[in-house]
Amino acid sequence: MLPLRALIAPKKTCSQLAASEPAAMTIMFRYAMWLLLMPPVFSWLGAYFFGWRLGASEPLVLPAATLTLISIGYFIALLFGFISTALISRWMATTYGANRQLGRHYAFVTVIGAPLAFASLGHLFPHVFLNVVILIPAMMWSMYLLYSGIATTFNTVPERGILMASALVGWLLVAAVSLLGLTMWLWVAGIGPSLGV
Repeated sequence: MLPLRALIAPKKTCSQLAASEPAAMTIMFRYAMWLLLMPPVFSWLGAYFFGWRLGASEPLVLPAATLTLISIGYFIALLFGFISTALISRWMATTYGANRQLGRHYAFVTVIGAPLAFASLGHLFPHVFLNVVILIPAMMWSMYLLYSGIATTFNTVPERGILMASALVGWLLVAAVSLLGLTMWLWVAGIGPSLGV
């Protein structure tokens, strides 16, 4: 299975991707969709059974309907992030002399997202400190996979691969800050859970 191979043997996985032409929809529905479902499902289960612990003495408990809406929004944001990152990676490929085959870009984004998806197991007990301790090493592993595998996967020279990886990190940072701003705007506008603040 592609995501597990990426965790165990990343260099071999990237070499196999470089030698293949995977179909974008096969990658999407065979691997990526399941990884994208993991964080919202784990988050819903953890918040429903334990409540979010945000540093206060009492956990934040939300009704099941509100949790479902938040989890659906979480999934949509992850799906948008996955597809847009693959498309932007493909768009950047021309500049950096990399392979433009869409399925390979979908597969590579799946590979670099796998550690974060598996780390979302931490959402089953949604304590902020615990999730930070779990997600930071997963983020570091994802960054390692991105920087070490991009040149091999897309058949470009390492120097251009590093530049392309850095450009993708820039896109991901802009997307993350934009998502925070959008979430804040929606909640201020009354779309989202009423937290009594």
